[in-house]
Amino acid sequence: MAAQQPASTVQPNTVYVSADGKFESAPDTAIVQFNIAAQENSSQAAYDRASKAAEQVRGILRSNGIEPKEAHVGFFSLAPVYDNRTPQRKLIGYRVSTSVELKLKDFAKVGPIVEQLSGIDVTGNQSISYALEDVDAAKIKAVEDALRQARAEAEAVARAAGRSVGELSYASVDSVGYPRPYLAAQPMMARAAASAEIAAPTAEFSPQSATVTARVSALFTLK
Repeated sequence: MAAQQPASTVQPNTVYVSADGKFESAPDTAIVQFNIAAQENSSQAAYDRASKAAEQVRGILRSNGIEPKEAHVGFFSLAPVYDNRTPQRKLIGYRVSTSVELKLKDFAKVGPIVEQLSGIDVTGNQSISYALEDVDAAKIKAVEDALRQARAEAEAVARAAGRSVGELSYASVDSVGYPRPYLAAQPMMARAAASAEIAAPTAEFSPQSATVTARVSALFTLK
């Protein structure tokens, strides 16, 4: 956002500056997303298979000390499947699909849960992303950094003019930004890695930090 000068007329012996600040914070939430999809000859059989997989997921969550209600369903669909290789589009089965999202504060649980989910034959499209949900404290830090930058710029102007900076007379926060999501990782071939007892490609790496930005406009008196 473009910095706006104070509504009132700028008084003599003052300096008006705008500056950007930022604060980098470690993520506090891991978001595990995956799909459950089952295809069978009948809709009931597909539903039953997907239901069995969902019960396995609930068991995995409980074994890791997580209540199943903490996982959220994004959508649920039951659709016919056709063989499009023939002009008649022959009906060959039914497919049940649902998406699940799980937010974890304890990052140590991410690896075991993803590995166990990979063992269910009808789960797929697993992804992990990291987010900063408690962003208010980081916003304040970014604003403080922006104000420090503004004072530094004001002091540079004052020195060039043979003056010094006095008190803060006016300030406004023009914008605060936090892009989401800022990191996503696909645990590809998790089942194969687990069966071969080898480390995942992202082993020992850390999640990228979240950067919160702010723009502050300030008016200082000059001495």
